[in-house]
Amino acid sequence: MQRSETSGRPSALTPPRALWVGFILGLLIVGAIGLRVWSRSSGLFGARTGGSLAIYGTVPPFSLTERSGRPVTQADLEGKIWVADFVFTRCGSICPTLSANMARLQTALRERGGETPTLVSFTVDPAADTPPVLTDYASRFHADPQQWLFLTGERAALYDLIGEGFHLGVAQREEAGVTDPNQLITHSDRFVLVDRALRIRGYYHGLEAATVAEILRDIDRLRSEQ
Repeated sequence: MQRSETSGRPSALTPPRALWVGFILGLLIVGAIGLRVWSRSSGLFGARTGGSLAIYGTVPPFSLTERSGRPVTQADLEGKIWVADFVFTRCGSICPTLSANMARLQTALRERGGETPTLVSFTVDPAADTPPVLTDYASRFHADPQQWLFLTGERAALYDLIGEGFHLGVAQREEAGVTDPNQLITHSDRFVLVDRALRIRGYYHGLEAATVAEILRDIDRLRSEQ
């Protein structure tokens, strides 16, 4: 929305104010650059720290329903390397890109052979994303039901898991006031790498083309861990 101009508004900033605004903008730019450097050096988004992948916490217990209708808990994923993402089927903005990149990861893992990590997509819109709906959505991306799971369940349980377990943001607006489904839910675009002990080992930008190669690199590192 554009903000209307008010009458009598100065056409230009006075010199002292202009200098002050320039100073604040400079601080913001320097801070943004510093945060980017720190995130890379500290291991955020899948970077290495101290020669190995960092540990960001442990996925807590959960019990959800897969698109096939079978229950899935964290115990079913323990002992496996897996990659999670967060989508909803009514989303026409970032979610198709996230799922397309997950499909690319599925293909790359299959071509490499050996131990095949599991892919897990958690819906952030469980009221609409029933198992049959998720089944239709998964088919669009040729998701192998043996390798790529789509999980739904109670919204409170899913949102607690995403927020408290994966340390990522998610929020839903009141549906009655939303005309564009893309604006219904705000959620993370991150892919999350989890090791065999259910420990979170990396976060990745799910919309970036380089994500698949980065995850494959870090999966190899986890495979070599004892």
